[in-house]
Amino acid sequence: MKTFIRNAHVLTLDAQDREYPRADILVDGTTIVAIGEGPLADADGAKIVEAAGQLAMPGLINGHFHSQASLLAGALQNRPLELFMLFEVPPHGMAESDPRLTYLTTMLGAIEMLKCGVTAVHDDAFHNPFPTQDSCSALMRAYADAGMRATVAINHQNLVEYVKYPFLEEILPAGIRAEMDRAPRATTQDMADLYRWFHTTWHGAENGRLQVAVSNSAPQRVSEDYFAFLSDFSRRHDLPFNIHMLETRTQRVLGQTRWGKSLIRHVHDLGFLDERVMAIHAIWVDDADIALMADAGCVVAHNPICNLKLGSGIMPFRKIRDAGIPIALGSDERAADDTADMWAVAKMASLVHRVADQEYLRWPQPAEILDCLTRGGARGMREPSIGSLAAGQQADIILVDLDHLAFTPFNNARNQLIYCANGSAVAMTMVAGRVVAEGGKLLTVDEAAIKAEIRERMPAVRRERAATAAAAARLEGYYRAMYQRAASTQVGFSRWIGT
Repeated sequence: MKTFIRNAHVLTLDAQDREYPRADILVDGTTIVAIGEGPLADADGAKIVEAAGQLAMPGLINGHFHSQASLLAGALQNRPLELFMLFEVPPHGMAESDPRLTYLTTMLGAIEMLKCGVTAVHDDAFHNPFPTQDSCSALMRAYADAGMRATVAINHQNLVEYVKYPFLEEILPAGIRAEMDRAPRATTQDMADLYRWFHTTWHGAENGRLQVAVSNSAPQRVSEDYFAFLSDFSRRHDLPFNIHMLETRTQRVLGQTRWGKSLIRHVHDLGFLDERVMAIHAIWVDDADIALMADAGCVVAHNPICNLKLGSGIMPFRKIRDAGIPIALGSDERAADDTADMWAVAKMASLVHRVADQEYLRWPQPAEILDCLTRGGARGMREPSIGSLAAGQQADIILVDLDHLAFTPFNNARNQLIYCANGSAVAMTMVAGRVVAEGGKLLTVDEAAIKAEIRERMPAVRRERAATAAAAARLEGYYRAMYQRAASTQVGFSRWIGT
């Protein structure tokens, strides 16, 4: 099927950053076949999309997301990451996973993203208490049904809780350590078998729209043999490798106290730092870490709203970008960002670095942020066929309404997209040549029915959350002592303002 998008203001965001005040786009099947200001050949018989008064651009890419926290938007109190996670992922384990709830939770995030013009997501999905074939398939089926492009990893930790943090083992009473020892954990063999099945079953599904990535969550959270398996699996199948690294100051201290080096140096020395690695957050990195990531060809996932909500610090954007490291933008999870609207992430990324650097010539420019929001995300997903509009690229296209208040008057496309726009300005979302959202409505699934089913299930979800909160409250004092001890340990630099 052909689609002819006619008379749009086109922002290609390709390598030449071409912009057309009025142009047409011809799509054949899943692929863009032509973009031009004059008449396009082979448009006969195509479905016409009249786009006068609209801006066509690549779909946004959510470069880092945790789908299974989507029911926690607005639910958790302000705490730093190490304490925040206690109230989200209890270290003593949880009830058995419910694949239908996994489906609904994933679908909730997909609905929000698609309506806001996010066509692709890099989902570092965790499953509580541990992943299963049924829970993984439920998650992938949600993205398949929604019509979204998704690259999905299984984020699972296989070490006991108290070794993931500095000082915690000596702070915790023996009885609590014993309880943590008894918490369910998958073995390296279990996870290797699951990843092989996951890759065989889902990689390339939906005509390539669904892809598989790998994740170790973070270097300090997995055994070295499991880490080695994941790195090898990533290399053999050319899959993105998600690794949370140096998100917090506490993690910087952990590297110093356990290995005598930063986590990035540790991963490099193990031989696992390569061009498939996406270093997630990368806030508490120093110049040596940045040089190692640049030499390895890594990508960095920048999650500015999550970083601020959890008080993690301000990532050194300019140093990382000047080193030639591609940057993707992510919303992270709806528990820590509270929305998956990437327009808010883009605006925050454009503004927050100004308070960390008084030299205004180094502040991120709108064109740079748009690049991170599209091609940077594509690089993290190892998907070169998305993130820009050009012949041969996948037809992941959004139309933005230029009659929206955000563009009235229309002064500068890039500036207004970053500083003024939000998801309500998106008039149409197309993924792989298929219109999946239009006029603020999702066309692929019954949104009202999904929301109604989620609301019906919330009493049980809240009961489980209350049990998690009670268990977390019992541990919070010990974790606070660990956090405060780490905060008093010198690391040689700061990523907090005023310190």
